[in-house]
Amino acid sequence: MAIDGHTKLFGLIGYPVGHTLSPLIHNHLAELYGQNLVYVPLPVKEEDLKRAVEGAGAFGFGGMNVTVPYKNAVIPLCTQVDPLAAQIGSVNTLVPCEGGYKGYNTDVTGLYRAMTEDGAMIEDREVIVVGAGGVGRTVAFLMAQKKAKKVYLLNRTFEKARELADHVNAYAGKELIIPLANEDHGKIPEGKYLAVQATSLGMSPKTEGVAIEDPAFYQKISCGYEIIFNPAKTRFMQLVEDAGGTAYNGLKMLLYQGIDAYELWNPVKIREEDIKAIYLMMCRELGWG
Repeated sequence: MAIDGHTKLFGLIGYPVGHTLSPLIHNHLAELYGQNLVYVPLPVKEEDLKRAVEGAGAFGFGGMNVTVPYKNAVIPLCTQVDPLAAQIGSVNTLVPCEGGYKGYNTDVTGLYRAMTEDGAMIEDREVIVVGAGGVGRTVAFLMAQKKAKKVYLLNRTFEKARELADHVNAYAGKELIIPLANEDHGKIPEGKYLAVQATSLGMSPKTEGVAIEDPAFYQKISCGYEIIFNPAKTRFMQLVEDAGGTAYNGLKMLLYQGIDAYELWNPVKIREEDIKAIYLMMCRELGWG
């Protein structure tokens, strides 16, 4: 679609953002649904974040995504914040509202849609979450929201795991999250768990990284869900499969968080066949065939 005087502006704020697949998602959706908009990456340095959000409002941006490292830092710059995003402490989508932008978290909704499609059901499951950083926080809240039975939260430092567990348990109104240091993973009872890998370890180009090496840990995992989308198969996924479990890549989460954001910005409902077509485009872009 040609850019003209009526083209709406959308973008992704982060630093760096050169690797992003988000323009592929949103610009293709605009073409499919005949909407006059363009979505561009917006590299913003930390000291310029406030001016960038204010400037986007001045330029009339129709919406923005926010990626690392600003998902928490952008919250004070929002005029309004969706209650779930406020509880999580992470905003990745800005939607215009009176006086500025309202912050949402479509990472959590996108992850749930992706896991549901892959058959990684949460309700009444015992779950292991690896990582208590920004993504781990989102995953832990999703487990509480979707009624997991019990969640073992592993992290490199126990204190960070405990702090997140306390926060999510207060939200859940019960002791749902049990914090553990990575080296204490042997304290998790025998069983077959849903596990979510929520750290950046193993991300391309450092593909050999993994939070826990012990093969005995992976014997407890029946279904492993990876947040990372590149490479196609991380070391975590390989270890899950080597132990006889099923493992899923994080590309669908990236896709669905974008779909959810696009639907917040525009009065459309994206068709399932179009979602599948964009997923295949993303795979090709990553060289997966």
